[in-house]
Amino acid sequence: MIRITQLKLSIEEPIEALEPLICKRLKIQKKDLIRWEILRRSLDARRGHAFVFSYTVEAEVANEAACWKRLPQKKDMELREETPAQFPAHSGYRSKERPVVVGFGPAGMFCALVLARAGLCPIVLERGRRVEERAQDVERFWKEHVLQPESNVQFGEGGAGTFSDGKLNTLVKDKEGLGRWVLREMVQAGAPEEILYDSKPHIGTDRLREVVRGIRQEIENLGGEIRFETKLEDVEDISQGLRLSTVSHGVRNNLQAEAVFLGIGHSARDTFAMLKKAGLLMEPKPFAVGLRIEHPQSFVDHLQYREYAGHPALGAASYKVAYTEPGGRGVYSFCMCPGGLVVASASEEGEMVVNGMSNYRRDEKNANSAILVTVTPEDYQKYGEDELAGVAFQRCLERAAYRLGGSDWRAPVQYVGDYLKGQGLEVPKGQPPFSEVEPSCTSGWKAAELGEVLPEELAHSLGLGLLGFEKSMPGFASAGAALTGVESRSSSPVRMLRDAAMNSSIPGLYPIGEGAGYAGGIMSAAMDGLKAARMYLRKLEGGACGM
Repeated sequence: MIRITQLKLSIEEPIEALEPLICKRLKIQKKDLIRWEILRRSLDARRGHAFVFSYTVEAEVANEAACWKRLPQKKDMELREETPAQFPAHSGYRSKERPVVVGFGPAGMFCALVLARAGLCPIVLERGRRVEERAQDVERFWKEHVLQPESNVQFGEGGAGTFSDGKLNTLVKDKEGLGRWVLREMVQAGAPEEILYDSKPHIGTDRLREVVRGIRQEIENLGGEIRFETKLEDVEDISQGLRLSTVSHGVRNNLQAEAVFLGIGHSARDTFAMLKKAGLLMEPKPFAVGLRIEHPQSFVDHLQYREYAGHPALGAASYKVAYTEPGGRGVYSFCMCPGGLVVASASEEGEMVVNGMSNYRRDEKNANSAILVTVTPEDYQKYGEDELAGVAFQRCLERAAYRLGGSDWRAPVQYVGDYLKGQGLEVPKGQPPFSEVEPSCTSGWKAAELGEVLPEELAHSLGLGLLGFEKSMPGFASAGAALTGVESRSSSPVRMLRDAAMNSSIPGLYPIGEGAGYAGGIMSAAMDGLKAARMYLRKLEGGACGM
């Protein structure tokens, strides 16, 4: 395969126009181009230049060696061997017990898929409901304010990411091609093909539900079993493996396994406490908390795309900003949702949590993003002295937000101008680029003083961050932008200790994904689940586990 970079098309040209460019660059006839594939597409939006899409492609050609040899120059090209991610085929070993996967978010889902394809017929325990039923429960919470503690934005098939923008970008290094493997599987399950090459791929909440359902059906077709509304209550290390105690519809059951993959997500606080009691070693870790900010999507479009704003080839614009305040604390945007909604995301009574969500079309009138401030165990140790101090800290913020919202699941909201004044900071001068934003929170909202949600130091740091972003994105800290609280579930507040083989302190228990503290999004969690499944299959292949 020959990889070619820096192939340019105007935003008016269709993707099919790449084919003659590939032939021209390789100096071949169309008949000699066997196939080609887009690996990446990014927008070149530099000021002073016409907007163009820049593509990286891989091409398979006839007589590749001869083609490569006769090219007079090979700038922006390289000869590569395609090395797709590999997973061991199961050698035929059969344990008395099938492997168990706890949690059916991205980590658990892709771990179970690989185990199922290896013929191990995994059992998946998911405390929440199927995505179809879960969506109904979430809608009822948003409209009628009735919370289902086991079926909500945090718990249920697909994990917390199912009710987000479905962003699939990751900062994880991927030399083995695991990320591309995940993307291909998603496309097979119904995701749009452009996720294979867009520099900022997303599926959208509406289409992500279809993908989740498709992967579930394949696991079941391969002999896997998914037990919904089944919660892990206890883990006991016994001489021949692990004994799991579960509860399903009020009925307690025991299940024995020699391998348990723990993909419980970042909000399974009761499970964290149970595992700590069972002897699983964990530690508090840094994470981040903050507020959601909303601007008109049209404002973001004009800021990023300028005269090209509204062009159908570009879609809704996004942004990514970061700032280090004078004290050294980081403030940054997270989970930016173009054309989306702020969504109520609580999983416990009396606590208000928000997140962002976009559908595939990203056609809502507002853009929203979390604006987060980094916190370390030193910041929240006063909330508790053990490994779960970060959980106590999160709960404190969420309870404050619930009270400020009126204790009826409305979210507390404050406009940026008022927030900055409350922090003793000057509101940017000049004509605001837009009037006050109508907040979009799915459960309703109430005006409040958001400085009362965050600790004083963090609230001030967030204000400094908003002013810092103003320098690179004029109008970002406009008085009419809306802030909604509180965003406290950006990542897990704990890390479950594991070794290089992904073993925890409890033999046979493999912590994976966001809840374990080793991932930060759909893609990184899915890749972590793949690594654990592959590690286990290699262990079986090598004759371990009683062979």
